[in-house]
Amino acid sequence: MKLSLAGGRRLAHDRVRLRPKTEEFLYFLLWSAEQLTQPTFRNLEGSFESWAYCNGLSKQLARLEARKFLERKNGGGDARVYRLTSQGLTLALGGRNPEVEWSRAWDGRWRLVLFDVPLGQNAKRSRLRRYLRDRRFGFLQNSVWITPDSLAEEVKVMQGAKIDVEALILFEGRPCAGESDAEIVGGAWDFVRLGRLYQKYLRVLAEKPSGKLQDRARADSLRRWAAAERTAWHKAVSRDPLLPEGLLPSGYLGKRAWRERSRVLGKAWRDVTTFDHGMVRPNS
Repeated sequence: MKLSLAGGRRLAHDRVRLRPKTEEFLYFLLWSAEQLTQPTFRNLEGSFESWAYCNGLSKQLARLEARKFLERKNGGGDARVYRLTSQGLTLALGGRNPEVEWSRAWDGRWRLVLFDVPLGQNAKRSRLRRYLRDRRFGFLQNSVWITPDSLAEEVKVMQGAKIDVEALILFEGRPCAGESDAEIVGGAWDFVRLGRLYQKYLRVLAEKPSGKLQDRARADSLRRWAAAERTAWHKAVSRDPLLPEGLLPSGYLGKRAWRERSRVLGKAWRDVTTFDHGMVRPNS
């Protein structure tokens, strides 16, 4: 069986839910890329399959294919070739592809959502804030949220609805009193906290077990590390607005973490391919 990775696009902002075992399996497929930024074909023979999900592997692949996270491709002869779709790749990366996000164009205009939900409607206020946070808006105040991206999706949702401008209004434009984009970014997103999350993630990366997988203890150690790495990455990237390149603040650690992640996961994959699957049976 072989695997290739396709370039990523944004997923819908609704959270895609997977069974933990399926999500872990999809994530492990990323290890087959020599570099996350330069995906290539890799061989997924018995060493990986036995260690990861030999039992039920076909069901895992069928489930992912049905949800359009994987697609089959004719590899010639009896070869089974699967390819992570752009949706599958983006999901495995934590919901967004950082390379795509950083490289997106920005027209220099800021978009603002201003709201004043009346007292007694706390549930509506909470839902609106949760929506804006999930969409990676930054907040200048609890009722003033900002993004460099188009509000086309929000406008589409509001079409046909009667909007009370005293309760909710959308703006786009440029500051007019000398405020810099860097000041806006610093005020809207907590990059100090984000930096701490990336620092923690980098420490987790540095703790990857070394050496060949020659016994069950080492195999289990690598799997525990992989779970910790995935959790730490998701915590960091879920807080990261992944702003366009020109808006990233000085000292931003996201790109360093991404490069290091690509290097370490590639090394982890090479460790997996040395695993003697005849020595150990996978956990049930």
